[in-house]
Amino acid sequence: MDINSLFDLSGKVAVVTGGGDGIGAGCCRILAAAGASVVVGDINADKAKAVAGEIGDSGGKATPVACNVLEDNDLVNLVDAAVKTYGTVNILVNNAGLGGGGRENPLKIDVDYVKRIYGINVFAPWRLCQLTVPEMKKSGYGSIINITSMSSVNKEPDMGIYASSKAALNHLAANLAYDFGPYGVRINCVGPGATRTKALLSVLTPELQEKMLLHTPIKRLGEVDDIAQAVLFFASPASSWVSGQVIFVNGGGNQTLT
Repeated sequence: MDINSLFDLSGKVAVVTGGGDGIGAGCCRILAAAGASVVVGDINADKAKAVAGEIGDSGGKATPVACNVLEDNDLVNLVDAAVKTYGTVNILVNNAGLGGGGRENPLKIDVDYVKRIYGINVFAPWRLCQLTVPEMKKSGYGSIINITSMSSVNKEPDMGIYASSKAALNHLAANLAYDFGPYGVRINCVGPGATRTKALLSVLTPELQEKMLLHTPIKRLGEVDDIAQAVLFFASPASSWVSGQVIFVNGGGNQTLT
């Protein structure tokens, strides 16, 4: 067995949503480092360009694409850009997401908020599966990775919409594994625990960190690379007989806001 080949993505093409920052950017970097050509999709075109430029400066291949995942034309354009630039799509990372943070009082949030959260967190990943799986089938290699959340299994106040949308994403993958498996396409989920992204650091206090680590056996918060490495596993041949699964990257514990 050639160990190096298990994580070699040379010749593969990856599409990442929300790739301009945080976990998405980390996924773009590690997939490019493994040899994939990466399409960096992000609603912020400047951030997408910055990540693609960084990958290019490091000797990798990356193309930025402005993409609002709530706009169907943008989703179509994202996939078209990958096919036109690199010839196909082999890997899809559904990373773009919104919501959470314990701010979802069920009696005060409005209907538009709920539609927006489900549109970004559930519908867009499903639609991108629909758009990319035919390309994966033709290419003979396909791996889809949904970025979900510990919130998909946790139970907390004021988190019902975000948490249920991420739970839906887990269950969507478990079911789509049956649909896509005959095409040679795998679909799995990575559920990050508390990860030191800019979003978390903007609200993190020493007291909150202490609370999060109370039930975390590995006594630190997650780093972006911790999540990206799990994504690499699912994207690579190392996981060739794994589909419909969720792996929680959380230090062995459970970091909640309460």
